[in-house]
Amino acid sequence: MLSSHWEHEGSIIIVMVKIGLKQEGDKEGIVVEMLLDSGATGLVMSEEFARKHKFRRTKLERVIYVKNIDGMLNYAGLIMNTVEMKLFLRDIRKEH
Repeated sequence: MLSSHWEHEGSIIIVMVKIGLKQEGDKEGIVVEMLLDSGATGLVMSEEFARKHKFRRTKLERVIYVKNIDGMLNYAGLIMNTVEMKLFLRDIRKEH
């Protein structure tokens, strides 16, 4: 379900996309809104979000330090777990 909206803040364009998330073995998934960041090197969710939705997490052998584009450590903290998940996008545009 590809549904997006654009926000323009100065020279920055923010793209939010609705996606479906589902873990293997779960009967149902969830639909959430995700920030689409073309400069990102991975997919990240907060520990709070993972707990809220009861996602099964696996502890990493070594934590990952997250840095912002300016080289400073990110205020949200370290990445300490990983989650295996299926991500679903569906284009809702119709061809004429």
